[in-house]
Amino acid sequence: MATNAKSLCSMGLLWMLIVWATACSKNSSNRDGSEGKPLVVMLLPSETGSKNALDDYTPLFDAITRVNGIHFDLKMGDSYNAVVEGIAVGHIDLSFFGAVTFDAIQRRGAGELLAIEQTGGSSVYYAGIFHRKDSGMTGLADLKGKSIALGDPKSTSSFRVPLAELIKAGIDPVRDVGRIVMAGSHTASLEQLEAGHVAGAGAAINAYNKVVEAGAISGQNVVLLARSDPIPSPMLIARSALSTEVKDRLRSAFGAIHRAEGVQAEMLLGYGGKKIDRFNIEFDPQIYDHFMRKLNTVTEELIDEIIEKAGKP
Repeated sequence: MATNAKSLCSMGLLWMLIVWATACSKNSSNRDGSEGKPLVVMLLPSETGSKNALDDYTPLFDAITRVNGIHFDLKMGDSYNAVVEGIAVGHIDLSFFGAVTFDAIQRRGAGELLAIEQTGGSSVYYAGIFHRKDSGMTGLADLKGKSIALGDPKSTSSFRVPLAELIKAGIDPVRDVGRIVMAGSHTASLEQLEAGHVAGAGAAINAYNKVVEAGAISGQNVVLLARSDPIPSPMLIARSALSTEVKDRLRSAFGAIHRAEGVQAEMLLGYGGKKIDRFNIEFDPQIYDHFMRKLNTVTEELIDEIIEKAGKP
């Protein structure tokens, strides 16, 4: 059943890309950020910002346009796969990715890291596994035999890291967890938890904070059970095939936008609507490779088993 569902999903994605390619009248190789040839930005469906990621990021990109004259066409993706495939086939020029999604696009030679979110001199964030305050649980070991909601399989902080934390705590996600719900996003996982449909939920802590601030869940009912080790901050990635001139302009623009006249702190929002200080363009790209090696316990085989388990009634 799970295999058929995955096949149907892949077919649907392929059909979407074919239709998109047919409808696309602008040659991707000609997009240069000019007013007539804006760069296409597609955002991951994190569902954790003011209303959605477009609301969070539009002021930033508008500021880049005003200050640097680089124009953008912002869109929302309906899945992580759609954004990855869109960059790989050349229909998307820019997006913000976590480490796992970046790894997927890097393996295909289709994406290049331009800048990393930075706050307080640090470029890390944290994932959490959450529970209801009245659950009686005190640690991850208490999740044995209980259910958990997770986000998209390509999500770093709502899927891969929570699984790695369970494994580190001695819990086999397939054999020791009672039921797995593939909720698809941070918000949906947390809502499943508050509604009492699951005992635990994986999500980024900054995503949790935004959902609480928005009133979608109660911070009195849903609380943190365990915090992950530091995760490298999400980064701005560009389609590798963009010209060197365009990528250099983007690096320069994002690296200096926090100092530009008229740019206010509330315009600088990062992943999940989190306020950031700046975009760091001077970094060691190896930090992502080191982090991905820490996730080697979450193998592709394990992910397939989890998806299969989630598909069973």
